[in-house]
Amino acid sequence: MSDPTCGVAHGHAAAEPASDRVLVAVFASPVAAALLRLGAGCGYAPVLVDPAGRDVDGLPEGTVVLTAVPDEPHADVVACDHHREELGEVLRDALAVRTRWIGVMGNPHHEGPHVAALAALGVPDDEVARVHRPIGLNIGSRAPAEIAVSTLAGLLADRNGRPGGFDF
Repeated sequence: MSDPTCGVAHGHAAAEPASDRVLVAVFASPVAAALLRLGAGCGYAPVLVDPAGRDVDGLPEGTVVLTAVPDEPHADVVACDHHREELGEVLRDALAVRTRWIGVMGNPHHEGPHVAALAALGVPDDEVARVHRPIGLNIGSRAPAEIAVSTLAGLLADRNGRPGGFDF
């Protein structure tokens, strides 16, 4: 087979490991667990951050559990709950450390609550703009696994410099 990706898909070649990927799901939830499981399958090192120390079932083996976003330049950080009162503080602190990407889940038809929360904490507009929203691909996801698929697909597209969707 001349296409190495095709060879990997058919089991004729080994996929190159993506050893520098870290996926940080913020706030314990079923969506966070699904996102970390799928991310681990895509070569991400899974990290759950919950400042209140909450836990969730279904995390992949080897998940690191923390109370703050780590200083990790290869990390993609996803806030999985935009209703948590700690959202502003967590994002402020995430913006202060090295990460590759930061995003917040939520309805793209409304301004994200993170904007007002970060402004109230004195975070400059240019820093607030570093927080992506919406995130993921527009697939009409509703269930935790569907939301995780959408989010992870968007992250992989961004990492690979691709637009996502069906345009090649």
